[in-house]
Amino acid sequence: MSTVVEELLQMQISPAGGGGGRDSQSHPGKEQQAAGVGILLQIMMLVLSFVLGHVLRRHRFYYLPEASASLLIGLIVGALANISNTETSIRAWFNFHEEFFFLFLLPPIIFQSGFSLSPKPFFSNFGAIVTFALLGTFIASVVTGVLVYLGGLIYLTYRLPFVECLMFGALISATDPVTVLSIFQELGIDTNLYALVFGESVLNDAMAISLYRTMSSLKSHAPGQNFFMVIFRFLETFVGSLSAGVGVGFISALLFKYAGLDIDNLQNLECCLFVLFPYFSYMLAEGLGLTGIVSILFTGIVMKHYTYSNLSENSQRFVSAFFHLISSLAETFVFIYMGFDIAMEQHSWSHVGFIFFSIIFIGVARAANVFSCAYLVNLVRPAPRQIPVKHQKALWYSGLRGAMAFALALQSVHDLPEGHGQTIFTATTAIVVLTVLLIGGSTGTVLEALQVVGDDHDGPLSESLDGNNGYVAPSYNEDATSGNRLKMKLKEFHKSTASFTALDRNYLTPFFTSQNGDDEEEHDDPMPSSRGRGFLGHN
Repeated sequence: MSTVVEELLQMQISPAGGGGGRDSQSHPGKEQQAAGVGILLQIMMLVLSFVLGHVLRRHRFYYLPEASASLLIGLIVGALANISNTETSIRAWFNFHEEFFFLFLLPPIIFQSGFSLSPKPFFSNFGAIVTFALLGTFIASVVTGVLVYLGGLIYLTYRLPFVECLMFGALISATDPVTVLSIFQELGIDTNLYALVFGESVLNDAMAISLYRTMSSLKSHAPGQNFFMVIFRFLETFVGSLSAGVGVGFISALLFKYAGLDIDNLQNLECCLFVLFPYFSYMLAEGLGLTGIVSILFTGIVMKHYTYSNLSENSQRFVSAFFHLISSLAETFVFIYMGFDIAMEQHSWSHVGFIFFSIIFIGVARAANVFSCAYLVNLVRPAPRQIPVKHQKALWYSGLRGAMAFALALQSVHDLPEGHGQTIFTATTAIVVLTVLLIGGSTGTVLEALQVVGDDHDGPLSESLDGNNGYVAPSYNEDATSGNRLKMKLKEFHKSTASFTALDRNYLTPFFTSQNGDDEEEHDDPMPSSRGRGFLGHN
């Protein structure tokens, strides 16, 4: 492998030693040849990553998950490029702006995240997932930002302004446990634990990017902003993007229900339209000044729950495989690029203390997120459905950082002053690599130590998934203490989620689909494929 890569890299070096510049500008043919070699190298790395990932999965080698293997491939190729003195030319092959992430790489990854949600475990745990993803992400963002700011005040870390610390807290709170989820599937973890981890990671991306955009806006207009205006901007961004995504999803469901496209000779048209709707949602939100990533996420959730069942069987198989494919390619490329970037780019490694203490602060913030939210959820749930402590620990440990955090950090280089943005980008890249390599590689061992392995069944947490969704009406004969009042309000909120499930089953599903709300959706897997990696998981 190393010999082949070095030969490809040497092909790019011109006799003048530049690999570009005037020589390449005066010879378009050489420019085209260099571009071809760059694309060839990228394809080689993708092929190697998929093959290596398949071998690792086949031999159940959990210490080096697929995402970790992709990172290592990028690191090795970047190191070989440095050794071969071709860093200028090879960097040009990978030198794309954050727009490339947000326009071409993240949309299929995020859409597949929403599209992979299996409705039954997702809606059965809807209240808990929303609590972890929205309230928990907010807690984690604020705790991280405050700790980083305080660390700067006492000279533990590189000092950043408070708003920039909150921006860093928001972007680094975006979890992407692709490695953990793939291991969950292999080991047979409880379906509800899987749904909590997966559902939180899906929705918390939307929360993290909305918080980041809000903090960025606050930084740009700090003198004229007050607290209520900040809240309004956040709600405008998040709710507006959510509404755009849900609206496009519902429109697509009605189109496929009444247009009569589910016949054999119209399969190509059916598939083309289905593939175009997610990008329509994304571009609509961006055009309205909202967040396309949030919009396409909820479009994926709605299209899977409603539109998908209106497709013909052949089209269902095709669109499932297609989105698995492109999201898998996109995410693998992101992890390769992150490894390559660590080896190639000039990072602010002088602030190693910022990286070290940021990892500690993130662990503390993750604990504040998981355990406080689990406490609130358990106040509502009856004893058989409460989240046990071992599942809470698994939730805490599964908070890896990935593509979304990396993309937002890449954007922060342009949003913040040069030194500050570069420091945040370096810290985020290092945190992503370390969490994927170390936490991802040790997940199997930790899960066995927590005794949650081999629990893939409808156990105690799933006994009450049907009927009233585990809701227990509050007793108004209890003493009116503040704790009981809080508990009753939380139970009322939980009742509203149960009511939504009934509304969906009795009204929304019959209206937007061709099936009865009581019908079982046979195409839904009880444990959905992990983000971007599900295509590899099919045997």
